[in-house]
Amino acid sequence: MNIDIHYSDATTLAELIRTGQVTSVEVVRAHLDRIAKIDPALNAIVTVNDNALAEAKAADDALAAGTEIGPLHGVPFTVKDSIDTAGVLTQRGSPIFRGRTPDDDAVSVARMKAAGGILLAKTNLPEFSYSTESNNLLSGRTNNPWNTNRTSGGSSGGESAAVAAGLSPIGLGTDLAISVRGPAAHTGIVALKPTHGRIPMTGVWPRAPRRDWHVGPMARTVRDVELGYSIMRGPDGTDGFAVAPADLDTGVGTEPGRQLRVGWFTDSGLGPVDPEVARTVREAAAALEAAGVHVEEVDIPTLHHDNPLALFNLQHVMELKPAMAEVTAGHEDDMFTMSKTMLATPDTSVEDYVAAEQGFERIRDAYADYFTRFDALLLPVLPIPAHKHDMTEFVIDGQTVDATHIQTFTVQFNITGMPALSMRFGTSTDGLPIGVQIAGAWHAESTVLRVASLLESVSPVQGLHPEI
Repeated sequence: MNIDIHYSDATTLAELIRTGQVTSVEVVRAHLDRIAKIDPALNAIVTVNDNALAEAKAADDALAAGTEIGPLHGVPFTVKDSIDTAGVLTQRGSPIFRGRTPDDDAVSVARMKAAGGILLAKTNLPEFSYSTESNNLLSGRTNNPWNTNRTSGGSSGGESAAVAAGLSPIGLGTDLAISVRGPAAHTGIVALKPTHGRIPMTGVWPRAPRRDWHVGPMARTVRDVELGYSIMRGPDGTDGFAVAPADLDTGVGTEPGRQLRVGWFTDSGLGPVDPEVARTVREAAAALEAAGVHVEEVDIPTLHHDNPLALFNLQHVMELKPAMAEVTAGHEDDMFTMSKTMLATPDTSVEDYVAAEQGFERIRDAYADYFTRFDALLLPVLPIPAHKHDMTEFVIDGQTVDATHIQTFTVQFNITGMPALSMRFGTSTDGLPIGVQIAGAWHAESTVLRVASLLESVSPVQGLHPEI
């Protein structure tokens, strides 16, 4: 049997292992070989788990002995290097944490292992997970497998590159403003930022600002992202934001006669979008309509005067800046670009901080109203396809914008806490993936995943992989 292990998704690999068509050792070894061959051009992997093959052998022995197994039994997974892994380096993208080895797994990692997954490797990130490009003084820069002169995004850019290039079937990232969905769009994979608190942040750093950080699964298929989410969700008794029962879901069901209602926009006051990105969103909307979904172009008026990115920039400085100042004190020579930028940023006044909080509330209210009429929202993930490394500004549809504009369509779902998913649906004229974003109401992950599965089934780019 000829099996493409590198580009089989985690669900397929789990089934192949369970039915004895391949062994976990074969799957793990194939991915380790792939890392050795491909990663020098990408620099997505920062640490390999030296015990991965031994753990795969134990998984095969357990299967042979008839031991009850989990849904990821014997399947390798990778983890962003801001998420703790017991006995395996977790260095957070900074020389300040060089050699740091946690004693305990983060809750998200522990749950993946409990489901039978095998930690394969840790993946690259920006210093302290705080940038839209994965580059740092400790492990360097990650490149995009579709074009190594382009970024794979941040902050989960190592994870996105590893999954896209077949170094890993599924992985864990974190998201403050863009950080699983943006990298996924840059590299053509799928990533879900669930409702805030759905997956505990226990064992992940930084935690500030806690109201905005999320853990999310990243994979090449919607069903793998759904599987990862189902494994990791639910309270842990430690994270005070992770309190919703694991089985809570407010999504729209599949009852007969219930037509899905999806709104879409490419602007809504959020600024310029590359015409190819806008076209891809329109094509995705048309594809949903052809599949029987009620589709309607919409506008969120609040976004025209309460810009989510501007508000976020005012709010999070006062929460993240003290955490950075504390950890970098006495280590100024080990600081990289973004920590220096953050510490040099002027403090936000109390008046502006309160104004930002009130703006967040107005945006939440606007979406609460929107989701009384629609089940999901379709919009861009990023305003442009993957850009060249180290860009400080972009010209988009004739307008010059600061590079932080890359976050403008994603950050609103961090400050509101709503679930949002990124998936590829198009290709730029120079061969780069273009993603679309699907957002849902709070705790309506099932609806987001349902719309994504429907789009995936009619996608013109399904099954495409980088030639690297």
